[in-house]
Amino acid sequence: MAENSEYDEIFGSAPLMAILRGMGVERSLAVATAAWDLGIDVVELPIQTPEDVEALRVVSEAGRSRGKRIGAGTVVSREHVEQAAEAGAEFTVSPGFDIDVVRASSVAGLPPLPGVATPTEVQIAMGEGLTWLKAFPASLLGTSWFGAMRGPFPGVRFVATGGMDASNAADFLDAGVRVVAVGSALEDESQLPLLAQLLGR
Repeated sequence: MAENSEYDEIFGSAPLMAILRGMGVERSLAVATAAWDLGIDVVELPIQTPEDVEALRVVSEAGRSRGKRIGAGTVVSREHVEQAAEAGAEFTVSPGFDIDVVRASSVAGLPPLPGVATPTEVQIAMGEGLTWLKAFPASLLGTSWFGAMRGPFPGVRFVATGGMDASNAADFLDAGVRVVAVGSALEDESQLPLLAQLLGR
């Protein structure tokens, strides 16, 4: 069994999380800093290459000095869990639901946030004790998916990931999504004021 109620505290009342994918060390730190300055306190760095792991290490260290929360994304193996822990991540995020990865992450002291896209996956995750789940790919699932899930699974809190930006984030939040994860939007100066408005919801 595993559980991830720690996300109640990690996310607090914030409606946005930043995802910094494959940006390298310097750019990851720069974009993470921009996200923190904007008011986004939670950042995810997917780890798929050694450079990604190093970026996670650097951003985690910088984040801790500012009281920010940094997690590892695209965690799809026990090895990734180990790398995430060694690099200083505080949580793990996965694109799909793998019970072995979920349990390994929990044992390592890193709250897991597995990805789901079907009622079956949601129900299995809940049976494992998880209350926070990543809905992926959210833009393809659509806002109506979250309304449909709220009926049978009212206690689940969803983080919408995949295709999210300032143009559609509000629609997903209005549909009951707890947190929207944005990536490239953070590098688009035209979207930053809109993201700031979402943070003030």
